[in-house]
Amino acid sequence: MQRNWGYKVAEVIFGKDFPFTQEGEIREFHVNKHDSEYVWHRDNEPREIEVLDGEGWQFQYENCLPYHLQKGMIFDVPEGEYHRLIKGYNNLKCRIIKKDG
Repeated sequence: MQRNWGYKVAEVIFGKDFPFTQEGEIREFHVNKHDSEYVWHRDNEPREIEVLDGEGWQFQYENCLPYHLQKGMIFDVPEGEYHRLIKGYNNLKCRIIKKDG
């Protein structure tokens, strides 16, 4: 069964205006975006996330309690698993590494 998740799904959810900017592997999530822009979504490939900067942000997997992100943390987001960010106090900067599944 082929899945059609990821950018196209994200485009439908977020529209063309994502709540982040990206340069290479570095993605910066903006605190000035409305809370409603940080929606539940899923990705079409597994990813490793490294938190580079940001305070007060939380990450939540589906059916789990959110946890606080801290500089230096590294965690995985499995392919197809719903997740979301909860805004913090300033911009969140992460390294997003797409894995081979």
